Amino acid sequence: MAGHSKWANIQHRKGAQDKKRAKIFAKLGKEIQVAAKLGGPDPDANPRLRLALATARAQSLPKDRIEAAINKGAGIGGDDVDYEEMRYEGYGPGGTAVIVDALTDNKNRSAGDIRACFTKNGGNMGESNSVLFMFDRVGQLIYKANIATADKMFEGAVEAGAGDCESDDNFHVITCEADDFATVRDVLVEKFGEPEESGLIWKPNVMSDINEDQARTLMKLVDALEDNDDVQTVTTNMDVSDDIMEKLMESA
Repeated sequence: MAGHSKWANIQHRKGAQDKKRAKIFAKLGKEIQVAAKLGGPDPDANPRLRLALATARAQSLPKDRIEAAINKGAGIGGDDVDYEEMRYEGYGPGGTAVIVDALTDNKNRSAGDIRACFTKNGGNMGESNSVLFMFDRVGQLIYKANIATADKMFEGAVEAGAGDCESDDNFHVITCEADDFATVRDVLVEKFGEPEESGLIWKPNVMSDINEDQARTLMKLVDALEDNDDVQTVTTNMDVSDDIMEKLMESA
């Protein structure tokens, strides 16, 4: 299986085991609020909000919190916090490339906190576009393996317009062009139901092969970054052997 799919699997399993529900809910609510503010509160006319809502429901975000976030974004009640989308780039252990996407109301605070995370966990923050060229922006959907056979899922993905579908014993990982994501997702949801996870991601086009110690240090960096309230997603181009991947997933 390709390295980016290994990474998707370990990230997904980590997420499934993550007990910091309050922090996850806060990040989901922030994305809904920003989406509603930028594109309006009607999900039928706002693809970003539609995706944010689907992600939130998959994570069991309570309905009242979803409604509150939409209302805040639409300027109805509550404090109108002006969040700005920021992207930070850097290097982790073993020269791995790291992209951090954030939503913040204080750029100086976020930059300082994220730089500190890199420094304290074997990495260093770089300039804009220092590692972005190692990634492609694509749509990704993850289904559990028991939803369909690998052949059926591959066939459905191709018919929906996806570019690739990789399967293992646990998950089907489907990728498509970013511009095609909404269409591909709608077709697959109609055929297979809601995915476990879906969204626009940074897919590595260059992988960094690292050893077990470097991988463990990188995971500490990722955990530290994800623990930051401003950080929405963290992506890296880590590539490790199957044996190391199993050890990392056991301890995740």
